[in-house]
Amino acid sequence: MEFWKKRTASERLQHIEKALQENVNFSKDASLGYPASKLDGKVFYDDAPFLKDAPVLMTYVANPNHIGCHTTGTSEKAFKGTQQIERETLDILAVDIFGAKKNQFDGYIASGGTEANLQALWMYRNYYMKNHNAKPSEIAIIASEDTHYSIAKGANILLIDWLSIPVNFENRKIETDAFKKILLNALSTGKKYFIVVCNMGTTMFGSVDNPMDYTSFLDKLNCNYKMHIDAAYGGFVYPFLAKDEKLLNFKNQKITSITIDAHKMLQAPYGTGIFLCRKNLIENVLTQEAEYVEGMDLTLSGSRSGANAVAVWMILNTYGPNGWFEKIKILQMRTDWLCQQLNDMQIKYFREPNMNIVTIKSEFIPDEIAHQFDLVPQKHNEENEWYKIVLMEHVEVEHLNKLITKLKKSRLSIAN
Repeated sequence: MEFWKKRTASERLQHIEKALQENVNFSKDASLGYPASKLDGKVFYDDAPFLKDAPVLMTYVANPNHIGCHTTGTSEKAFKGTQQIERETLDILAVDIFGAKKNQFDGYIASGGTEANLQALWMYRNYYMKNHNAKPSEIAIIASEDTHYSIAKGANILLIDWLSIPVNFENRKIETDAFKKILLNALSTGKKYFIVVCNMGTTMFGSVDNPMDYTSFLDKLNCNYKMHIDAAYGGFVYPFLAKDEKLLNFKNQKITSITIDAHKMLQAPYGTGIFLCRKNLIENVLTQEAEYVEGMDLTLSGSRSGANAVAVWMILNTYGPNGWFEKIKILQMRTDWLCQQLNDMQIKYFREPNMNIVTIKSEFIPDEIAHQFDLVPQKHNEENEWYKIVLMEHVEVEHLNKLITKLKKSRLSIAN
């Protein structure tokens, strides 16, 4: 690990305090030109004594605006201290977790996986339009039917088509024969440029795509494509548990961008996602009209809270790589335990081996049990075929055992 390490509480506090000292201080500085200030002191109590020991809350009150992208060009100098925190956070994520080379990536802390996925689609659409004079009608998104709905949303906003690829009902793998037919049909109807979205942990199943299921045929046909990894859910789980055979990271030269959510497994505040991409791509979404912004506005969101970057930095540096691995291994063991109980009851389910989501066929889950334990259905109607359990940190074996006990009683009553 080049950047990621475990820091003491004192080290973390001093690091964030130093960053905030390098930012504009709206309480003391004569900063007349910014349409911003610290959070309202009558409501947020900026003199509360506990703030001195709470770096993230301290940053929220200071209210730094991280508008722009801080991995390239210049940025608003008023917030240079916490911008550096964001860069340090992205170094850990891009280099130490996802295998990018140092200084060979761009990215930013986004509002979540949806924004980060939209950023990728927008960037690639513009790349094809600027570099290949492509028409929107000639560009298509390739992604599985299990892909997050943000991809459909992006296709709608950007006026490009989404080619939805079927997956096998049991193992959730790409139906490669169906993909080949869909791709050949797309080429025959004028599609020339493709944005491929591979999933590292789908929302419903936690399933992980194999990039080769797409790239082998795309390369055979010499197709022009860019590949994005949606690791919104799995980005803080799968890389720590899986072997590297699928190469769902920047070591794979075919992969050019990645989305991760910090407000899922990392337990950062909601509204915290991450977008990463290789160098020389993000410039395709430069908003030249943002002339009053120092540097380049290359993000979909524009203004965004620097406190979210501090939150991610704090979590990563509290655990360090070894501490985080231990935390994920505990969740894996709980998931293994749940699956063993389901196996013993001959209840059918899907589980990606290196993920912590278990999705059970709905025929084995009575409605009252699904409601009691807040199991999430694949569809909120009578056509639902699956319920999922997500093994987050608060889900302990005690909770799972209560579910298993209920399921055993239900199956026994049915049998009798």
